[in-house]
Amino acid sequence: MVSNKKVEINFTAENQTHLNMNTSKKWDLKNQLHLFLAFFRVGILGYGGGPSSIPLVHKEVVQKYQWMADDEFGDILALANTLPGPIATKMAGYIGFRVAGITGMLNAVLATILPTIVLIVVLLTSLRTFKDQPWVAGMTRAVVPVVGVMLAVLTWQFFSKSKNGLGWKWSVILVVASIVLIEPLNVHPGILIFVLLVGSLVKKDKQKTEESRAVKRKDTV
Repeated sequence: MVSNKKVEINFTAENQTHLNMNTSKKWDLKNQLHLFLAFFRVGILGYGGGPSSIPLVHKEVVQKYQWMADDEFGDILALANTLPGPIATKMAGYIGFRVAGITGMLNAVLATILPTIVLIVVLLTSLRTFKDQPWVAGMTRAVVPVVGVMLAVLTWQFFSKSKNGLGWKWSVILVVASIVLIEPLNVHPGILIFVLLVGSLVKKDKQKTEESRAVKRKDTV
């Protein structure tokens, strides 16, 4: 009886220590600063909207701070695309919450939208005067190829990882089918992603059912 009580006390103490570590991690100023700087850079360099910010988020979250792996980032990106709203703020909210709880979520979202708010207030008044100048129009044209290259690099990374799980054959089939459905047939990417997610979940459930049946047959024999 005494030994059980000791084990229970030790277990409670370990849980409390683990809880305190998680709480301190969420309120860690260094962690919060890294979150703010990461998504502030995304917000201020993501010129041209959501697609241009995705490679920047990937660089900060996966490569620089290593808060998550490529596979998890790909899952978040796929799910975020199916939901309404700007992609950058959705990803900032989830990643911030995952890294540092509710305070991290608010911090990351604020860091993402703050540069846009400041820049649009400061620059819009001055750019309005020069909007017809060739150098202003050239800014947009110059950024487009750079964003294209960034997206192409990220696409190749995801494709290379997908072949490890699906193989070259199914990866190529899915890429071609996605291009045909999205471009000529004008199917919304969110619908396509949702169908693929449901399909993968159904396939996973079927695999589990088959495995459990195989185990039962083995036990019966």
